Order: sequence, then structure tokens, then C-alpha cells
Amino acid sequence: MFNIVRKEMQWEGRTLTLETGRIARQAHGSVLATYGDTVVLCAVTAERTPRPGLDFFPLTVHYQEKAYAAGRIPGGFFKREARPSEKETLTSRLIDRPIRPLFAPGFKCETQVIATVLSHDMENDPDMLAMIAASAALTISGVPFLGPIANARVGEIDGELVVNPTLEQMATSTLDLVVAGTTEGVMMVESEAHELSEERMLEAVVKGHTSFQAVIDLIIDLAEDSAKEPWPAPQAPAGQDAMRAKLEAMVSDDIKAAYGITEKLARQTAVGAAKAKAMEAIEAEDGDTGLAKGVLKDLEKDIVRNSILDTGKRIDERDTKTVRPIVSEVGVLPLSHGSALFTRGETQGLIVCTLGTGSDEQIMDRLEGEMRERFLLHYNFPPYSVGEAGRMGPPGRREIGHGKLAWRALRPMLPAHEDFPYTIRCVSEITESNGSSSMATVCGSSLAMMDAGVPLKAPVAGIAMGLIKEGDRYAVLSDILGDEDHLGDMDFKVAGSENGITSLQMDIKITSITAEIMQIALEQAKDGRLHILGEMSKGLGHARTEVSSNAPRITTMKVPREKIRDVIGSGGKVIRELVELTGAKIDIEDDGTIKIAATDPAAAEDAQRRIHAIVAEPEAGMIYDGKVVKIMDFGAFVNFLGPKDGLVHISEMRPGRVRSVTDVVNEGDAVKVKCLGFDDRGKVRLTMKNIDQETGEEVEPAAEEG
Repeated sequence: MFNIVRKEMQWEGRTLTLETGRIARQAHGSVLATYGDTVVLCAVTAERTPRPGLDFFPLTVHYQEKAYAAGRIPGGFFKREARPSEKETLTSRLIDRPIRPLFAPGFKCETQVIATVLSHDMENDPDMLAMIAASAALTISGVPFLGPIANARVGEIDGELVVNPTLEQMATSTLDLVVAGTTEGVMMVESEAHELSEERMLEAVVKGHTSFQAVIDLIIDLAEDSAKEPWPAPQAPAGQDAMRAKLEAMVSDDIKAAYGITEKLARQTAVGAAKAKAMEAIEAEDGDTGLAKGVLKDLEKDIVRNSILDTGKRIDERDTKTVRPIVSEVGVLPLSHGSALFTRGETQGLIVCTLGTGSDEQIMDRLEGEMRERFLLHYNFPPYSVGEAGRMGPPGRREIGHGKLAWRALRPMLPAHEDFPYTIRCVSEITESNGSSSMATVCGSSLAMMDAGVPLKAPVAGIAMGLIKEGDRYAVLSDILGDEDHLGDMDFKVAGSENGITSLQMDIKITSITAEIMQIALEQAKDGRLHILGEMSKGLGHARTEVSSNAPRITTMKVPREKIRDVIGSGGKVIRELVELTGAKIDIEDDGTIKIAATDPAAAEDAQRRIHAIVAEPEAGMIYDGKVVKIMDFGAFVNFLGPKDGLVHISEMRPGRVRSVTDVVNEGDAVKVKCLGFDDRGKVRLTMKNIDQETGEEVEPAAEEG
């Protein structure tokens, strides 16, 4: 019934197992991957024929985490997994990026990769295992996939590079780097680092690439015993060469002239006109317009790429290393806590920073348990930023991915929570785009946070690098344009401070790149990053010494843990009253730390005074403000020191004999009282004798009345 093929190996101290033939047998390729006790199932399916008129490769990757994998039930009302979490979306992109370039050229059949986390041992992150399972499933499926690939995570712990660190080890790592590639070279890099040098980062990439070569061998071993019959390789359309010759003669000069226009929209208009001219001619001849579109795209690509390689000049007349003009502005919005407008060439981001309290932290329900995040960065890419009218909706994978890249770049430079107890949210509105809006987000967010008074360890800047490679000829491009990204072979983003790299992301559109090209790109990116930091400093070179006057001021105080319930009160009654009376926002942590946030310093002081009164213990001999809350024949109960009550006996109300309590006080009266101590039952004894009710000061005892 089952034809099970299983392969395993020891990898970085744990057993990696790949199995096929037992689960999901109707998929074109399915692999159950196990590392430690983490288990991921990946299934691959593809249509046999492409949809007519399709001019792109419709690949979709879905990574999904099931709560049962960690022995948990999903939170929320519906109690089932619903929309993808941010982690699932980012991991789907992580898998997609290295496999997409490795499908055979011309393959346009709809292909779907689904990776499902079935078990999570809380030691080995399933994202790395899912990518390996996807590569293995594609390799055995028969679809024209030119892999396999493999991948690894590299951390730096106590100064040592560690491959596939556990989740516990990652908590203290100064590097989180994911590298994927083939036997020949690297396909994809994603990282977050604490100001690592270019040399150390390259060393980590090489270490990861070396470590997973044995995994590639394991996948090949599995495929040799279980792979399906390979699908026919896509064939070049009939008449492609003749169509190429015809279009070159017809519009190549027009396309070259169009790419001599430096302004983006004017250039796009001219390129569009050249293409329209060609298509009209093909339609008039009853030619194959579908074929003509594909050939025109290749012709355009070749013209731009060869021009850069031949002349060293780019579309906008820059050389390969020059960064576009930069304008950095801060404080552009009057009521925001911090704001910046960062413009680099025809790319522009308006970034706004908002400071909040602990109650504003994001609560994330993950397989590892509930987690809280105090730094949020959201990236928005409206269609007007590229001069288009398009669909508006919730953020897609691209927006989430670009926002996370900027988040990784900035997070290592944030101050410790103990030193700056704010929740920080940055929102990047991309208002113009012509290449690398994610790096504009890094630069603008750094400026906006410093404008808000966030004491970053150092300003952070980012730059996007590109690559044009034809045979042995290549050119590494600094600060790429949108067209250079689209027509090039690499999108290599590097962010960091003047001291080192904080984030690196690389995607390759060819089969791989060498360490030599990576080294050149890193060195060139460092020069560009330092230049951008210099331009940013013209707007704001360091964080403001105080948080914005529009932001809440946070005052921190500590109370004994046993007093937390007194501050909260039954059902939260006391803390709600405190918020209503003072107007301050109050957060209480489990260790007794209380954070009081208010834009008005007087409100914060009032809240602090009231909380102190609630938790303070009465001291004999101290004088307090009080309020009469109950009248009895034998005396009056006075509320003082927060919720505490004490008795002023009728004999302690004033010198001499008092006939009736109401002769001295009535319910609701404000009085000054002195603590005499405690009775045998621990109740507080108070006196009003010899206390000036106006000033609260003690006076000389008066003569007793008869």
C-alpha cells in the first residue's frame, strides 16, 4: 500500500529525516521532514498546461502553523486557524524567494507549494525545516525545477558562529542570519545583526552555505529513489528568433532613446509608446501578439543591461557607485510625536513615529506561546506612489515583508526597555517610488524616531544594491532604480550604522552568485551607507534630548508585589478611578512596576501621589489629610492615605469634653489627622487634637475645659 522512502543524516548535532510515499500521495511531490522533534509536511502540485495568455510564472507558497503542533488551542472567538500570521506570511516569502528563480525558463504552469507545521519541539524553528521540505518535494515532483536548494540559520553566540542554533540560544545571539542556495552559490540571505562588520557577515554567509551542502546531497539521494518522471522542459515558442529580428529592426532604436530619458514617468511613457508601435505593427500583420510581448520584454532587458556593461553609465546617467541626491527633513507634521520626510531621487517616504505605553504593545499568539512586542513598524505602498490608480486594501505580502526588513534593521539600535519604557510605532507612507522604498523606510524611520526623542544607539541607513551579469562580465550597482531592480539579477539590501551591519537581505534572479561578488557588493554598500548617513545628519544627526511635547511622559515607580491588588482594586475599581481622576494612563506589571503616562506633568504627579498613598503604611506621629466617611456616637471614621480608614474617638476630636461628634465634624468634611498608632486589633487610631485644621501643623495643647 505504501512505498515509503526515508533518508536521514546527522546535521549540527540533530537528526534530519526526509520521508516520502506515506502521506499526501496524490500531490505531485510530498515530503515529511523531521529535525529533532519538529515535523513539517510539504506538498507540491502543478497544472500540466499553462493558462492561455499568461506572461508570468504563477507560483504560490503557503507556510502554515497549526496550533496543535505545539499542543495549543488557537486564541480568539472562532478557535481555529484563520488569516495567516505575520510569521507565516514572512516564512512563505522566505521559501518563495530562493526557489522561484530555479524553475526552468518558460515554465508558466500554475504551481503551489504548501508547507504545514505538524509538530514543534520548541527547540528547532520550523521555518528552516519547511524550506528544506519544499526543496525536496519540488525535486521529486517531476516539475522542471533546477534545484535542489538547502538552507541554514547562523547565529553568533559568545563570539562564535553557530549553525542552526536552538530557540533558546537565539535569545542571546547577536546575529540571526538565514542563507539558502545551491551547490554553486548563494540564492537568498535574510538577516538581523548587532552592527556586524562586512567581513564577519560574509564569513557567516559562507559558513551557512558550507553547512547545508550535505543536506543538498540528502535531497538528491531521496530523489534518486523516489522522484517522479520529469516533465518535458518548456520549449522556446516557434518563430521566436524571427520575431526578435523583426522587433529589433523596428523599435530597438526607440527603446534605446527612451532609456536615455532620466525622469521616470517620462521614460515609462516613451518606452510604452515604442512597445505600442511594435504591437500595432504585429497586429496589422496578424502576427502572434503573445509571442511579441515576451520578445519585447527580453529585448528591452538586453538593451538596458548591455548598455550598462558597455558604458558603465546607468539609466539616469550615474556611474555604478553614485547615490542619488538626498533630502532629509524632520518635524514635518505639527502634532506627531516624531516625523520625517526622506527623499532619495524619485523615492520618498513620509515616516511618522508614535510613542505609547505598555498597553499599546502588540500581543502575538504564536506556537511558542503568547509574546509581546514593543517596537512596531508598518509599511504602506499606495498606488499613487508609482503614478497608478490601483486597488486599495489590507497590507499584502510585499508590504509585510518590506516593513519587517526595516524593522530588523532598526531594532538592534533601540534603547533598552528599562532606559526608555515606551512602545514605539513607526508608520512609513511611501509617497513616491523608484527603487528601494524599504531602505528609504529605514532611513526615514531612524530620523522620525530621533525626532520623537528615542535615544537610538546610532542612526541607521540602508541602501539597495543591484547586479548586471552576462557571462564573465558583471557590474555591481549602488542605490538601484526600479527598472534596474526589475531588469537586473540581484536585489541586495544592506542597512546599518557607521559601525556595522544591522540587516541584510539578498535575492538572486540567476542560479547563484559567488562570494567574490558578495564581497564587492558589501564593500560598495558600506561606502554608500556612510554617504547616506552623512546626508541624513543634515536633517538630524542625533536623537533629541527629550521626547516630544506631544508624547506622553512616562514616570516609573515600584510598589511591593503584595500591594498590587490594592492599586488595582476589586474588579479594577481603584485603578479605573485613578485614571478618571488624574487623566493619566497607568500600567501595572507583575513585579510591581507601575508606569504612569501623561502629557500633563501635573497629572502624572497627581497619579503618583495617589498611588503612593494607597500603598503606604500609616506611621505613628505623621499628619495626614483625611475625609470623614462615617459618623458614630463614639467618634468618626476618617478616610486617609488612599483607601485606609481610621477612627478619631470623640475624646480625640478637640481639647476638652465633646458632647456630640457632629458638634465638631460632619460626614464629608475634610480634616487633618495625626496617627497615634494601632489598637489591639491592628486598627489605626487617629487624633485631631492640637492639629491646626487650616495648616495641618501641630499647636500647643490648649487648657482642658471642665
